[in-house]
Amino acid sequence: KRDPSSQGGSCPHEAYMTQEEDWDRDLLLDPAWEKQQRKTFTAWCNSHLRKAGTQIENIEEDFRNGLKLMLLLEVISGERLPKPDKGKMRFHKIANVNKALDFICSKGVKLVSIGAEEIVDGNVKMTLGMIWTIILRFAIQDISVEETSAKEGLLLWCQRKTAPYRNVNVQNFHISWKDGLALCALIHRHRPDLIDYSKLRKDDPVGNLNTAFEVAEKFLDIPKMLDAEDIVNTPKPDEKAIMTYVSCFYHAFAGAEQAETAANRICKVLAVNQENEKLMEEYEKLASELLEWIRRTIPWLENRAAEQTMRAMQQKLEDFRDYRRIHKPPRVQEKCQLEINFNTLQTKLRLSNRPAFMPSEGKMVSDIANAWKGLEQVEKGYEEWLLTEIRRLERLDHLAEKFKQKCNMHEAWTSGKEDLLSQKDYESASLMEIRALMRKHEAFESDLAAHQDRVEQIAAIAQELNELDYHDAATVNARCQGICDQWDNLGTLTQKRRDSLERVEKLWETIDQLYLEFAKRAAPFNNWMDGAMEDLQDMFIVHSIEEIQSLITAHDQFKATLPEADKERMATMGIHNEILKIAQTYGIKLSGINPYTNLSPQDISTKWDTVKHLVPLRDQMLQEEVARQQANERLRRQFAAQANIIGPWIQTKMEEISHVSVDIAGSLEEQMNSLKQYEQNIINYKSNIDKLEGDHQLSQESLIFDNKHTNYTMEHIRVGWEQLLTTIARTINEVENQILTRDAKGISQEQLNEFRASFNHFDRKRNGMMDPDDFRACLISMGYDLVSGEVEFARIMTLVDPNNTGVVTFQAFIDFMTRETAETDTAEQVMASFKILASDKNYITVDELRRELPPEQAEYCISRMTRYIGPDSPPGALDYISFSSALYGESDL
Repeated sequence: KRDPSSQGGSCPHEAYMTQEEDWDRDLLLDPAWEKQQRKTFTAWCNSHLRKAGTQIENIEEDFRNGLKLMLLLEVISGERLPKPDKGKMRFHKIANVNKALDFICSKGVKLVSIGAEEIVDGNVKMTLGMIWTIILRFAIQDISVEETSAKEGLLLWCQRKTAPYRNVNVQNFHISWKDGLALCALIHRHRPDLIDYSKLRKDDPVGNLNTAFEVAEKFLDIPKMLDAEDIVNTPKPDEKAIMTYVSCFYHAFAGAEQAETAANRICKVLAVNQENEKLMEEYEKLASELLEWIRRTIPWLENRAAEQTMRAMQQKLEDFRDYRRIHKPPRVQEKCQLEINFNTLQTKLRLSNRPAFMPSEGKMVSDIANAWKGLEQVEKGYEEWLLTEIRRLERLDHLAEKFKQKCNMHEAWTSGKEDLLSQKDYESASLMEIRALMRKHEAFESDLAAHQDRVEQIAAIAQELNELDYHDAATVNARCQGICDQWDNLGTLTQKRRDSLERVEKLWETIDQLYLEFAKRAAPFNNWMDGAMEDLQDMFIVHSIEEIQSLITAHDQFKATLPEADKERMATMGIHNEILKIAQTYGIKLSGINPYTNLSPQDISTKWDTVKHLVPLRDQMLQEEVARQQANERLRRQFAAQANIIGPWIQTKMEEISHVSVDIAGSLEEQMNSLKQYEQNIINYKSNIDKLEGDHQLSQESLIFDNKHTNYTMEHIRVGWEQLLTTIARTINEVENQILTRDAKGISQEQLNEFRASFNHFDRKRNGMMDPDDFRACLISMGYDLVSGEVEFARIMTLVDPNNTGVVTFQAFIDFMTRETAETDTAEQVMASFKILASDKNYITVDELRRELPPEQAEYCISRMTRYIGPDSPPGALDYISFSSALYGESDL
């Protein structure tokens, strides 16, 4: 065995090995696999030993003295190993093998269960395991494909190389290679001249394999390491043998792939250089064309020769707009593209470690920007000149047309206004009609003032036309004078009509003021009476004496306001009487309708009588509700008196039962008797619950939904009672299960008391449950080594908390501890027993079962065991290994 105390010292480095790479010494090697490994590993070793002028014939014999093993390591590593011992004694051989194994360890390889003694003794399995470790380290470990290495990298390389080939699907290193097509595809991918892949057939695996072996040995210097017949006839060829052989192809073709990579790198560099040169040429061309266009355009924009007609100037403006819309935008795009190309080119040159691009003289980006800036300055000046000239020519025509338009609009507005202002329609109007006429006249005055600005504009335009010597100035002046004279007359008529309307309006203001005062006082008083009637007839819902007393207090406060309300009524009616007196005195004919309100004195009187009638009716309703609430209060107190006793009683019993379930005093039978007494007491208490249910029903019939005298509702009592019944039943069941467990497992009372004491100590919340951290501490206190065993603790948690609730109950804890302390059978023990009956075979026959077991158990096994599949198995052989695993739930039965 290799350990720190073995001869030759310890390995200074340990390489991590996956489960697939670990050589498990506890399982027997399949004979077919062993045969394949012998041939493959021997051929692989000889392919390297031939370089030193030697080879091996028998892999477990020729390495026993350690000499050829050390030579093999020197050849494949290119390093010198310590000088071997030349003696032939056993300890000399062990020393040589240890030197070889130490060298393997120095390369970061962990030798699992492989010692020098096994190699010296010719242990074939250990020798094959050692050679496989060497192959992994020196032939497979350094394989790297896209951040994957070793086995995964080799598999990915094979998948990439064989992907285009029909009938090839490499998924592993065993059955994917049985038909030989994958090996032929690898050879054809790199050396298509050696194999005609189109002539290969999937139904000829032996021929395909032999073709690949022969071509590889003859042309690629890869020795034949496998037998085609062994691979085809083995259900699952040995993975390690296949990997070893395939790795030789990887190393054989590695040089070709490096050349391909180098060629790709050169092509990539040349492509970048060609693309950069193309961008430089495009920049020079675009820069030259753009600068030439700017040079030709600036003289055209600098021409300031004015035209004599508006039409000619408008044509110049249209030409300039065509320049802006049609000719310039493509040049703007060219300029933008030029800058983009320049920046892109410089970025690409910098990223590819090339010197920066320097354009020809005068074609720098800054030169083009300066030329463009000069173009835009000239363009701006040309546009301003065009617009100024056009505005100058348009001015006279525009003023004449504007004068004519404003005059037409003003004359249309003043038409008929003088006749309207001369009317005397106010002489027969009422006060409201007079006020409407006054508002209408005020609106006209506002309109008149608004038109003052237009008259001033007409005069100003006429003056400007005269200053510019307009050809028809006489007509303009005559029309402007007529408009000004008419405007003065309208102002005089407007003032006269205002004076007349104000004089008539004052005659009606006194009566109108009284109407308004009546409306202002009658409206709030009417609203008060409407609200009072609504409150007096309002339905109410109360749930306590306090609420009904609050309503009675509010009603008394309302009655206290009635005298003051009666005074307000008398004052309002007095205003109406004053209106009648004024109308009679001055002979004014009233219309009978108050223009400010629809309320009449009769409406006020009628509603007042209704309010006085509703007050005593409200008093009667409130007193009846007081009597009903007093009866409800008696029901509340009656229910609360019982609930305040029953609620704490239930809680106390729950706590007592909890204490009994974890109490370590007394035996389990004594606990059972105590719990039975609690159960009987609880059943006898049921009559109190029924009586409380009756009081609760009376409360619901009286629509009582709250009770300030208790915090317990009937729902609380019901839930507590049901929990109490459930708790006592569950606790009794747990104790019964503990008795059954104790009797079935042979656990003593002292052990159960110890388990209970440990559980109680770590039940920090005193709720009969432990969280995972407390459970871990409990196990450690009882001797379990869980400091770094997270996997072991996770396994235990699946046993005690299968539903993943996050807590461990006392019953689950007891079940686990009894299972741990009691002796139980295992699947491995059953397998070992069957192996004895089967005379050390991996299968068992029907005759052996019937001979060794009672008839019932023998037939049970025969009906459930599956047929054994393996080399040299007789007909009817049964698989007792899978059957034993299924008995303990490790597989399907």
